Amino acid sequence: MNALGKHLILDIKTDIDHLNLLNMEETAIFFKKLAVEIGATVLTENWHHFGEGFGYTGVIVLAESHITIHTWPEHGAAAIDIFTCGDVEPRDALDKIYNFFDDKNKVYIIHNRCV
Repeated sequence: MNALGKHLILDIKTDIDHLNLLNMEETAIFFKKLAVEIGATVLTENWHHFGEGFGYTGVIVLAESHITIHTWPEHGAAAIDIFTCGDVEPRDALDKIYNFFDDKNKVYIIHNRCV
């Protein structure tokens, strides 16, 4: 049986207080555009900022599943996951995410779901 979905789990490590770890609005625009670029359909989204100098959490619900992000600017870190079903390939988002956050480590896991 083929995988029913692909789950990309991505840990970002960048400079402490990297602008995009603090700027929820820019990140929301980036991830919505990215979802479309990888062939996904954005259904809805929800974002919450934890206050000045702190991080944020975002969820984008896709017709194909979801994208989530949680940031810790005080640690220069973010946790991102992209879960997709069908023909949408979450790996297609990797280079753009690494560039957006200036991450040189490129640490990720891809898990085929329900194989």
